[in-house]
Amino acid sequence: MNERDDARLSGPFPGNANIPSDPPLDLLESLFASLPRADQRRTGVEYVMGLLHTPGRKSARNIANLVGSRGADQSLHHFVNQSTWAWQPVRRALAEYLVPRISVEAWVVRGTLIQKVGRHSVGVHRTFVPDAGRVLNAQQAVGVWAASGEGSGPVDWELRLPRGWLDDDLRRRRASIPDSAIPETYAEQVARQCRTVVHEWGLPLRPVVLDARAMDLGTLLDRLARAGLPVLARVDASVPLAVADPALTGHRTSSRMTAGEAVRAAKGTRSPVRWRDRGAPGGVRAGQLAGVAVRPADGGAADLPGDPRPLTLMGLTERGHPEPPQLWLTDIPTTHPASLLRLCTLLERVAYDYAATAESVGIKDYAGRSFRGWHRHMTLASVAHAVSLPLAAHGELASA
Repeated sequence: MNERDDARLSGPFPGNANIPSDPPLDLLESLFASLPRADQRRTGVEYVMGLLHTPGRKSARNIANLVGSRGADQSLHHFVNQSTWAWQPVRRALAEYLVPRISVEAWVVRGTLIQKVGRHSVGVHRTFVPDAGRVLNAQQAVGVWAASGEGSGPVDWELRLPRGWLDDDLRRRRASIPDSAIPETYAEQVARQCRTVVHEWGLPLRPVVLDARAMDLGTLLDRLARAGLPVLARVDASVPLAVADPALTGHRTSSRMTAGEAVRAAKGTRSPVRWRDRGAPGGVRAGQLAGVAVRPADGGAADLPGDPRPLTLMGLTERGHPEPPQLWLTDIPTTHPASLLRLCTLLERVAYDYAATAESVGIKDYAGRSFRGWHRHMTLASVAHAVSLPLAAHGELASA
């Protein structure tokens, strides 16, 4: 960029109490280095700056109003919806930036519900949402986040496209959904995303941490095991398992029971634990943790030839809470399950950062109908989230 571009980008953006300082332009330029044209790279920087500073909804029109230059609305709209730049190289550059910055400990998978009005936004459909207790009109997105106790940021996104979109040729054409988008289960999609981030992008091998209670656990374990990706998954109490721990008094190693029953049977292994509250920085929580060796009741990933991948089931009970324990299943080798407790808290780390930062930079604000436009907006919002992390490094998030 030349000096005139620098002045135009630094001039129109007012201060924002949530952003300590504008990100260096050379950092944004490096993240957009894969964009083939200078005007695209310049508009990318402009869009991200707008996401950081535009009050309220981060639509292209509102960002253009903040920028204030002639034709900005049309330029930004075209950049997101009709331009030819590929989002995958930008996401890879973003991940390469985040990995050393936060000393990444895990790849955390988080589902995101984006409520919409109408039926034309790409992927939107009516779905029952257990947390809301009702049917909502929404997009369902899946993000892979680089995460550590220091902070977290999304590096990859996918939409959950239901059959009503994938099987309707007219809807596919109108939303520019590519032929590569095919029906997948939730577990298949998650495993594919994680395999892409680690193996295709060449990023560090770290555990995949996720809430798998809405997934086909057998498929998830199988796909991740075949990709060589260790997993720490929160599971439902009804998951069938086979006991594989000879030290579990009163139960044969071939005994089959649910995850909830296995943790209750392993109550003699409970030990006191304390952990940082990632959802309320600075807080400390206490409870008990039980662990038992198990294997899938129906075989599967744990029985891969040459790679038995033994599983550990952990039950975490928080002091003063009558709710059933959190249940976690992992193939990460450990003799002390408490050593994995820090990884369990990364789900809360990501949830906190999503609410504190990602939503404020417009992660839910794409108003277009295009598949490509949605992916580009999510990429740009993820960049805005990442360059906001100096706030986390020097503010209250760092105390988590």
